[in-house]
Amino acid sequence: MEHIDVAVIGGGQSGLATAHALLRRGLRPVVLEASDRAAGSWPHYYDSLTLFSPARYSSLPGMPFPGADRDRYPHRDEVVAYLTAYADRLDAEIRTGCRVTAVRRTGDGFTAELEGGRLSARAVVAASGTFGRPHRPALPGLEEFTGQVLHAADYRSPAAFSGRRVVVVGAGNSAVQIAAELAETAHVTLATRGPVKFAAQRILDRDLHFWTVRTGLDTAPLGRLLARPPAQPVLDDGRYRAALAAGRPDRRALFTGAVGPKLLWPDGQREEVDAIVLATGYRPDLPYLAPLHGALDDEGIPRHREGLATAVPGLAFVGLEWQRSLSSNSLRGVGRDADRVARRLAAHLARR
Repeated sequence: MEHIDVAVIGGGQSGLATAHALLRRGLRPVVLEASDRAAGSWPHYYDSLTLFSPARYSSLPGMPFPGADRDRYPHRDEVVAYLTAYADRLDAEIRTGCRVTAVRRTGDGFTAELEGGRLSARAVVAASGTFGRPHRPALPGLEEFTGQVLHAADYRSPAAFSGRRVVVVGAGNSAVQIAAELAETAHVTLATRGPVKFAAQRILDRDLHFWTVRTGLDTAPLGRLLARPPAQPVLDDGRYRAALAAGRPDRRALFTGAVGPKLLWPDGQREEVDAIVLATGYRPDLPYLAPLHGALDDEGIPRHREGLATAVPGLAFVGLEWQRSLSSNSLRGVGRDADRVARRLAAHLARR
């Protein structure tokens, strides 16, 4: 069986940042990526997605985001190209098409079972993100609804929904963006449990991220105080609030049930709907850690403190939402978390 220093599971932004940090500490990571390229989930997001942060705040360690306009909001395809270039420049072994199916404890290390083989590692970093585990909440009547139901993970563009009646469920950035985009060619309702909370994208002619960085809020170690990540407001330059005010899309309280293709609204109205888009977030995608007792709770959420597993020495996580700070699972912040994890893993391995 092959023996390596550190297995980094996931070749997206979190895995690449982790490999960079481990290399700086003299370790030789091997990045195991299930897909055919090291770009994480970015190639699979909807076509119009742009970063919430400007290019100047959207870089991994050691390589600034390219482009002369540092204040633009990079498009999905730009992020894919950036991550691909970052992986090409990284002096680490990256194995694509290499899916990890299980990680088990073996002595004082680990065995990673792959589709078609195994390898042993002194330490493991789970950096596989959340895109592979879309959250589908138990909504009233959803199982009885006979129209189309899809998660935002499966949404690409409004072309397939032109002229149709669509309900988007959710109150976050993706929900509002998808609903506003669909409303240009379809009849769309944004269904939420409460009012949509907005935050200004620009304050005093500066992007919000300028202020969170200047004040230290972006990197404040608030994650250790949170049992669950708080809901984030929708970043808006004014266009989304204007769209909702104009009823394109309109916003309603969440439906109360369904009968066939019809949704039941709180006011008693029954309305035929063609499709429901669930923009209801994601959960950590870590099924391969199930054999490690104590690594995950009953909901599959990591048990950790600032990225280090609390019950499994040598296991770490990078890229979790609010792992340590507001920016933990973003391009601008994941490098800091990866560096802390790498430093502590290196110390752990040195003691063995």
